[in-house]
Amino acid sequence: MVFNQKNIISIRDFSKNDINYILNLAEKMEPAAKSEKTLDSLSGKILGMLFYEPSTRTRLSFETAMKRLGGSVIGFAEAGVSSATKGENLADTVRMVGEYADALVIRHNMEGTARFAADIVDVPVINAGDGAGQHPTQTLLDLYTMKRIFGKIRGLNVALVGDLKYGRTVHSLAFALAMFNVKMSFVSPKELKMPRETLHDLSQEGVVAEETDEINEIINKVDILYVTRIQKERFPDPAEYSRIKGAYLIDSKLLEGNDVIVMHPLPRVDEISYDVDDTPYGKYFEQAFYGVPVRMALLKSLIKCK
Repeated sequence: MVFNQKNIISIRDFSKNDINYILNLAEKMEPAAKSEKTLDSLSGKILGMLFYEPSTRTRLSFETAMKRLGGSVIGFAEAGVSSATKGENLADTVRMVGEYADALVIRHNMEGTARFAADIVDVPVINAGDGAGQHPTQTLLDLYTMKRIFGKIRGLNVALVGDLKYGRTVHSLAFALAMFNVKMSFVSPKELKMPRETLHDLSQEGVVAEETDEINEIINKVDILYVTRIQKERFPDPAEYSRIKGAYLIDSKLLEGNDVIVMHPLPRVDEISYDVDDTPYGKYFEQAFYGVPVRMALLKSLIKCK
């Protein structure tokens, strides 16, 4: 099996073989991700991290992944500590860090930023989230979580819950799940439905997803609740956010008696009760750990070693 991607920009650039390649390699990386063995595959290599938006899990798991492979990390965790505050434009920053590093990871609030960066540098570029667009590495770790828990992806029944309009994680995930013939339900407030263009593109892939604003309509027929927060920072109108926040609360009472797990890309705000954390339903912290072996697999596949 061969991995054919030179950059990680959108999950829609991936073939099913590309996805399976990364998932299989991630499983081999797990012992090193858990400190059970040491790897030096990327010794002497440097990963450049350009985070113009806040991040905890994505940034730290990429740093951990690179260091677990024996490499080093440079970059910034917020634009306010970079020369962007002096007026330096994105292109100049990307070109400059591309001269220092063997690969770049970039998060930005503007859609298309990662693809723009990939067009102007000679090193691999990884999209760590571009506005409300795509978050392909999150999708890969989500798929890996499903595979590790269920032993498969094909044939699962997944409900995507919450902010489906602005949520880049669900946009990426829906297209990936379509490759594995997964049944999908879209659960959201009417104001935060999956974008019509996304639904159209999914229908071209043969996906017919149930849409509802009532979580009780689907809770007893899905294997996975993939929950997302209502994203205040994406709302152009604060009043609209105030009306919608707290639309759903996943608690142990709702889940009781259902054969279902709960996933979440995190951070959560008020959409998952803390009483779910220590139950067999809650898998979001396990999911967060799986970001390390998956990102190790991506970095090892992208960064060329002599």
